[in-house]
This record gives sequence, C-alpha cells and structure tokens, in this order.
Amino acid sequence: MNTEQHSPWVRVHPLVVRITHWINVVAMLIMVTSGWRIYNASPIFPFRFPGDITLGGWLGGALQWHFAAMWLLAVNGLVYLAYGIVSGHFRRKFWPISPAAVIADVLAALRGKLSHEDLSIYNAAQRAAYATLILAIVVLALSGLAIWKPVQLQSLAALMGGYEGARIVHFVAMALAVFIVIVHVAMVAMVPRTLHSMITGNVRRVRT
Repeated sequence: MNTEQHSPWVRVHPLVVRITHWINVVAMLIMVTSGWRIYNASPIFPFRFPGDITLGGWLGGALQWHFAAMWLLAVNGLVYLAYGIVSGHFRRKFWPISPAAVIADVLAALRGKLSHEDLSIYNAAQRAAYATLILAIVVLALSGLAIWKPVQLQSLAALMGGYEGARIVHFVAMALAVFIVIVHVAMVAMVPRTLHSMITGNVRRVRT
C-alpha cells in the first residue's frame, strides 16, 4: 500500500527549496535596506529613502552589511540554481510560461477570482513572477559587480552604459525585485496556508 497516496498531506516544497527560500529572504532584506543607505549617500534620482528603513547607520556600515549579504545571496543563489536545473524543479514548476495565460491570471487575481486550491502547481502569474524575480536577482548581481569593480570589469559595465548606467540598471532591478516581493507577500497574506507550506513543505491534500 502506498501510504503517501492515503496521507492527508502532500509535499509541495522540497527541503532545499525551503532552506534557500528563507536564506534568500534574509539576504535580500539586508541587501535592499543597506543598499538604500548606500544610495542615500549618492542618489541618482531626486529622492532619498527614509533613514529609519535603511540598514548600516552610515555609508561604511551599510557597505559592510551589503558585502556580507552579497556573498550569502550569491552562494545561496548558486545552490538554488544548481538544484533547480539538475533536479528539473525549474522545468516542472516554471514551464511553460504563456503570455496569454499570465494576463488571464493577473486579471483573475485583480477580480479576486484566481484559484488557489492546488498549491502544488504554480499558476501562470506565479511562474512569470518567480522567473522574473530570479532574472532580476541575476541582473542585480551583475550590475552590482560592475558598480563594485568598474575598472576591472569595465567590459561588463560598458554593457550597461558605464558606471552610472550600471547604477541605474541596479536600481531598476532592485525596484522590480522589491515590487515582486511586495506582491508575493500580499498574496501570502490572502492565502495563509502558502506560508505553512513553505515552512513545513506540505499542504493538505485537496479531496475531490
């Protein structure tokens, strides 16, 4: 007898995915808030972030937090990417992505009619959002390297329009990542059992 088929719970998130997810949460929170403090020291747009939501206290402190979290994010990201590719996780969870399906799911979500019954399957909007977030983090890493080492990596910086161009790319990628995270958190608040699944890895099986 297959006890898994008779269990009231179904596994939706492997341990590796859960661990890398929560490490990524911490790393991104540190990098974004310390990055805002770094930005405030030399803004590229006519505004600054409120000091109370930044990390580091001063430019030097913010840089130390930023670089520490950078290595955490890089190592964690490589582990997640390697697992996602080798295990087929990306192929199963993120593919295919149809623009028409994404638009339909976004419109359904705005009307409050997007189904969340089966959490083991990502809908089109989720697939697009998570894939875009991964891409945004990759761009953040590359543009961050170009800003950090603009002379040694001048070819990379040149692809982004030089040092100042890399700063703009870095900011836009950060803004996109933060936007996706805010939407993600809002959706979790609407469907709380998704948080439980990312902690335990399991959701209650849907009975038909």
